[in-house]
Amino acid sequence: MDIRQIIKETINKSLTKLSLRTESVLLEHPNDIDHGDYSSNVAMVLANDISENPRQLAEKIVSEIEKDLPKEIEKVEIAGPGFINFYLSSDFFLESLQEIKKVGNKYGQNETLKGKKLIIEHSQPNPFKEFHIGHLVNNIIGESLSRVIRQQGADLKVVSYHGDVGLHVAQAIWAIVKKELPSETVVDLGKAYALGAKAYANDEQAKKEITDINKKIYTESDQEISKIHKLGREISLEHFEEIFTRLGSKFDHRFLESQSALVGKKIVLDNVGKVFEESQGAIIFPEAHSGLHTRVFLTSEGIAPYEAKDLGLIKLKRDYFLFDLSINIVDVEQGEYFKVVNCAAEQVSPDLKGKLLHIPHGRLRLTTGRMSSRDGNILSGEDVLNRLTSLALERMQDREIDNREEVAEKVAIAAIKYAVLRQTAGKNIVFDEDKSLSFEGDSGPYLQYSLVRARAVLAKAKKEDLLAKLSETPVSGVGNLEREVYKFPEIVLKCLEDWSTHHMVTYLTELSSVFNTFYANERIVEKNDPDCPYRVALTECFEQVMVNGLNILGIPDLKEM
Repeated sequence: MDIRQIIKETINKSLTKLSLRTESVLLEHPNDIDHGDYSSNVAMVLANDISENPRQLAEKIVSEIEKDLPKEIEKVEIAGPGFINFYLSSDFFLESLQEIKKVGNKYGQNETLKGKKLIIEHSQPNPFKEFHIGHLVNNIIGESLSRVIRQQGADLKVVSYHGDVGLHVAQAIWAIVKKELPSETVVDLGKAYALGAKAYANDEQAKKEITDINKKIYTESDQEISKIHKLGREISLEHFEEIFTRLGSKFDHRFLESQSALVGKKIVLDNVGKVFEESQGAIIFPEAHSGLHTRVFLTSEGIAPYEAKDLGLIKLKRDYFLFDLSINIVDVEQGEYFKVVNCAAEQVSPDLKGKLLHIPHGRLRLTTGRMSSRDGNILSGEDVLNRLTSLALERMQDREIDNREEVAEKVAIAAIKYAVLRQTAGKNIVFDEDKSLSFEGDSGPYLQYSLVRARAVLAKAKKEDLLAKLSETPVSGVGNLEREVYKFPEIVLKCLEDWSTHHMVTYLTELSSVFNTFYANERIVEKNDPDCPYRVALTECFEQVMVNGLNILGIPDLKEM
């Protein structure tokens, strides 16, 4: 039951009777609930086109609507200069609650992307480096969008891409060999990279040695170098998998730069003179071919840079899964780079046009500032999680909770995911760890706490043998909570439309606020009150919507906290 579609069809029928039509009808929720459940400005839009007074046109439209009012709509009113406000019926709200109870975990799912094959790439941590905060942000956004896509019925593959070759690897291996550094843990590898990067920048001899190691990695011509390379990659990838497990992420496949480099190099060489051009020994994609800027796709030494590797990655993805759309979660500062790569890919394979989508994310900075992995002052994603977990444990020390450490980690994950996902795509994130752990609202733990509170109410109802019932609307009438829970499916759709789950964060925060007001003002579990079975059922519906919404955000739900 799509109430928005019902309202749009009702408006369009009235327009047809008035010999009017519009390409689309905009519906919004009024800020003030007294102004209805939905509002449309269709009269004002059309009035401008036909030179008629918008309020008078609204009156004509409403007059036609009222002749055949759907049962889901209680009344229609005109407001201001010509807004048409729709008030939904108590029967609609009762049926929406019954639908939530009926479909449970499937509430909010649809078939918008049924039959479509999508592949989404996110996280992309590089071996020989630590899993830094940028990877954490990328993972949180990519995982959440993956869950939104699955809600729409798509055939989806989730993948990651790891830079297991390149200058950063050569810099780390140089330090391991030259400085005889240990290489048994990801921390060892991160320290080696930081030392090698510094030497490369400041020591000409070291720079030559690192450049030589880089070539040996690609050609596998040095047995010792190859052994360190493969072992370091294995250690890194295993560690990344542990972090993904903590974050609740699963991948169908992972690609490596060492694979894409060879494929990309061949694509570039095969298209010299058609898409690419030679320039001073290198092979470039010239500005004239893209209208953007020139980029090198093969160096004069014959090494494939990022451009060629990303070209090869697209080919590897297509061979793995013949997608209708490939989505890549990327840092906002890579936007212009990927415009050129996509343009080159589309000229090599014209059938890719419109099938490559890059979704940008901003940078996360703590209120204490920003750290960089290049100078060794590493801001690790694990450090953030561990720090938040410790702070959560401190705040829970007076609470009697089983599995305290597990609960604290789930609270920490909620805190960081909420902080990241609340921002619109591409916006930078300022992270205040103290505020992120607040139970008072506008935080991940607040959402978890609201759900735990609802579950406590339901546990009490069960203990007192008070059964939930949704047979009729209560004597007290429809309240604000009913007017919020039904919106969940349209929020899921909006997340897909904008490729951003900040809509879900905003919605769940408002929904929690409405529930907590309901909790404070109503005696939910009261056997002598005939409306209590309905209120218990309404609480169950709130619980279900919260579970479904938190699942989309990748935020763990809790039984206690």
